[in-house]
Amino acid sequence: MLNIKINLKNKINKDGINMKISDLLIKDRINLDVKSTNKVDIIKELAKLHEKTGVLNDYDGYVKALMAREEQSSTGIGEGIAIPHAKTEFVKEPALAMGRKPEGIDYDSLDGEPATLFFMIAAPDGANNTHIETLARLSQLLLDDDFKAALENAKTADEVLDIINKAEAEKFAEEEKKEEVPAHTSSDENAPYIIAATACPTGIAHTYMAAEALKKAADEMGVNIKVETNGADGRKNVLTDEDIKKATGVILAINRNIEVNRFDGKPLIQVEAKEGINNAKALIQQVLDGKAPVFHASGSSTASSEESSSEKKGLYKHLLSGVSYMLPLVISGGILIALAFLVDTLAGKGNAESLAKSVNTDDPRQIYGSITTLAYILKVQIGGVAFDLFIPVLGGYIAYSISERAGLTAGLVAGAMAKAGGSGFLGALAGGFLAGYVVKFLVKALANLPKSLNGLKMILFYPVLSVLMTGLGMVLVLNPIVSIINTGLNNWLTSMSGASAALLGLILGGMMAIDMGGPVNKAAYVFGVGSLAATLSSGGSIPMAAVMAGGMVPPIAIALASTLFKNKFTEQEREAGLSNYVMGLSFITEGAIPYAAADPKTIIPASVVGSAIAGGLTGLFNIKIPAPHGGILVMVLSNNFLLYLVAVIIGSIVSALILGALKPVIKKD
Repeated sequence: MLNIKINLKNKINKDGINMKISDLLIKDRINLDVKSTNKVDIIKELAKLHEKTGVLNDYDGYVKALMAREEQSSTGIGEGIAIPHAKTEFVKEPALAMGRKPEGIDYDSLDGEPATLFFMIAAPDGANNTHIETLARLSQLLLDDDFKAALENAKTADEVLDIINKAEAEKFAEEEKKEEVPAHTSSDENAPYIIAATACPTGIAHTYMAAEALKKAADEMGVNIKVETNGADGRKNVLTDEDIKKATGVILAINRNIEVNRFDGKPLIQVEAKEGINNAKALIQQVLDGKAPVFHASGSSTASSEESSSEKKGLYKHLLSGVSYMLPLVISGGILIALAFLVDTLAGKGNAESLAKSVNTDDPRQIYGSITTLAYILKVQIGGVAFDLFIPVLGGYIAYSISERAGLTAGLVAGAMAKAGGSGFLGALAGGFLAGYVVKFLVKALANLPKSLNGLKMILFYPVLSVLMTGLGMVLVLNPIVSIINTGLNNWLTSMSGASAALLGLILGGMMAIDMGGPVNKAAYVFGVGSLAATLSSGGSIPMAAVMAGGMVPPIAIALASTLFKNKFTEQEREAGLSNYVMGLSFITEGAIPYAAADPKTIIPASVVGSAIAGGLTGLFNIKIPAPHGGILVMVLSNNFLLYLVAVIIGSIVSALILGALKPVIKKD
């Protein structure tokens, strides 16, 4: 009887055949003499190998997916190895490409050393996950110094494939002969027993490399270990209740959410996946020395390495979390309210007589923007309801970011109280932080309650006590103080015009281009969004208009420059430049990031100048916009679409001309 075992080391693909690394890495996707000299270019060069062998359906989309993965954390894992990867709709079939640069390049690797070996993983969305486990094999092989040295000294692509095939056959054929066991065990049955879980954002490379590094370190230290992998193909080698019960401690090497409440009461260390790769022995030793803090479940079922230390990430992360959840409400509500004003205008209700009546009535049916039936439905019954929710949601999800599910209730209440108490956007922001840290305090304060009461914490203790404490803080401190600040800010924004509006627009526009999606950019964006709450009833926000104009300029300017000054951009840059027209007009500033990363000294100053000019002009023209996103599609709802468009075009042209003047001519080989 044929006995087939399916596990991480031996996966059967849909055709019933063991997929080997060489099934994904073919001769035509191996380049042992790459020409690129920087990170961005080598990613593009290796992606071309995938494109030429028919793996991709969109080269530009795949490159952007790769760069987005690099923004999360560098795929340069150290020891001279980089594994750029992306799982995306732009890939038709799983594939692997290899590049080698003997002299090495700066790849922002985790150990700060140059990278010499590059393996690029192309993974399709929603496909059979057999390739993930095959790539996990490669990740494990790369931890072997002899294997790596052999690849570095290989003379031809055929020799590379022979080295990989031989190593794969030796390592995994031996492991397949072993009985499947729940843990990676040492010869000493009395050795300490540790459990671990690994996970990275894409669940492809770092997940399995961290698992292998922990197993290897445990072997060398004489420790029994079981490692659960939370990869793109799901959870494997799942930790059971029995495993958790008998474990000395837990190591989580993760960069994304996994289930953690199961580890309640166990000594636990939580780090990023890269720490599991680079410092496996130190992590295990920390558990053995009894230095791992005891983990207490907060009621949330998930955690990530980013969330394990909110202090490390700071207030900025929590603010952006709240903003990301509130944005759909601001966008949908703001656009529908703007359409309501348009409907009344087209119906002839935007005249002086109607506007005068609006000022002297409390009847919503007589207020401009809700006079006609359709306008009333859009503004009062749908758009206004959606827009009014954004302040409670902001407070709720700031608190959620700080203390997860347990903080959501108090955060929502704080936001609702801020809206009712007149402190508005700023009050919700402050109240969200208050609620989040109140819940963190309660989690610690109630940590020593009997385990029999754990079920009551989430449904009784946390919500009642956190709402009471947060509510008192809002009533007695935050609402009275912040409402004064909020009133002053609202009056200033409402009265702003001329030179003051131009200056503010210039500053906000320039901030949008300084780091293109980074902290400075987001600070300007959050300010613009906050101004909408105070100005929407008067047609929209001048600061928001400046922010959007400033954010649209960098990608449009790069697209223009690559079109006008073809000899100063590579062929790949010119091809990608065409897509930046669309990204810029859609207010996606991040389209300029690959160019800025490759040439920051030229791209960023030129972009800042053009963005500042565009923002300043929108302020000077007194342009208001009713929604925080959408680019040109939302610009048509502004109070002066043509002048708004002129401001963006002027800023983009200025930036493009500066780029043309500063960038050197590309030398042809």
